[in-house]
This record gives sequence, C-alpha cells and structure tokens, in this order.
Amino acid sequence: MFEVRKIGFSKGGCGILSGVTFSVSSGDVVALTGVNGAGKTTLLKILAGIWMPSSGTAVFDGVDVLAEPIRYRRHLGWLGEAAPADDDLTVKAYLKYRAKLKGEQTRKIRHRVKEAMSICGLEQFSDVLIGNLSRGQRKRVALADAVLLRPRLLLLDDVFAGLDELSREAVASMIASFKVFAAVIVSGHETEWFDRIGAKVMELKGGMVS
Repeated sequence: MFEVRKIGFSKGGCGILSGVTFSVSSGDVVALTGVNGAGKTTLLKILAGIWMPSSGTAVFDGVDVLAEPIRYRRHLGWLGEAAPADDDLTVKAYLKYRAKLKGEQTRKIRHRVKEAMSICGLEQFSDVLIGNLSRGQRKRVALADAVLLRPRLLLLDDVFAGLDELSREAVASMIASFKVFAAVIVSGHETEWFDRIGAKVMELKGGMVS
C-alpha cells in the first residue's frame, strides 16, 4: 500500500499543492490529470524523492519515504519527461549501465536487462544505438529503465505525450503488464488511454485531488 498524506508544496510564495491525499495498492493504476500547471509533475517528483514537499509525507508499506528515502527508492521505478540521453550507447549497454548505477548486484544485471527488454518489446533493438531510435522506441527504453529492478511502485510522468497511436497502444499494453508486480501512478492529459488501462482517474485542481 502506498499512501500519500496531505502533501503540500509552495514555490516563490505560490501554493501549488495543498493537502493532496490518496492511496494506491499493488495492481492498481492511478492517473493524475489536470490543466498545465496544475502540479502533476511537481507531485510525481515529490513522490519520487526528487523534490521535498512543504508539508505532508508519503508512506510505502509502513516506510516513510521522506525519513527513509534509500530504503524506499529500492522499490521505486521512475520515468520523467526526458528520454534517455546516451545516444552513443546501444539499448542493452545503456540498460546495463543503468542497472549498475541503481546498485543491482553484478550477477543479476544480465537477467534484469533481459527481462526489462522483454517486457518493453526491445529485444530486436538490443544492439541499436539509442540515437537511432524513434521517439516511441526511446520511450520504451525509458520504461525499461523504470522497471529494471522490478519495482513495486511505478511513477510515470506524461507517459503518452508525443507518441503516435501505435506507440500509445504499445505503452498501454506495457502498463497492463506492469500491474502484475507494481502499483502504478501515471500523469497526463490522454484520458481515453487512461480508460483503456483501467486507471482510477484523479484530477488535480486548485492544488488538491478530486
């Protein structure tokens, strides 16, 4: 169980989030919607431990994510808006590098990379340079990175943005497979795709969720 408890956030004297509270269990998908500037990315960055909230906290299986961030992050998968930047690495080399960076044991890295590529449909691109991939394929690499250590919580920011219809279909299928091992929180504007993945939709408005 992942519980978000009264998260608030202010920047430059301006309140962006105010008392955001909700929960998500393993196998659930929660979709955050709202107009640009509503605070979707801000909230996900707080839940990913990138930014600190002004108030409130989140608890994952009894672990306060602010008090014990290292313990929490071992169970977390994060996909931000940016695509992989290592254009000169192959997909396999990049994922091996990322697994090592995340602290995975050397003897497990090969299996982790193979599993992530399989889940995200990247086997045929294993030896292709990231710089030669399409936008949709790069998104798959970012998703493979997010699920590398088979996390129990996935935070996916603007996951469908900028993709064509076929790529969105593929991403929706991947998220359905992620639900087998993780709770998933996604953000974006593509409500029709949230319906397809069976997400519980929550709108961020006025700094709160509804």
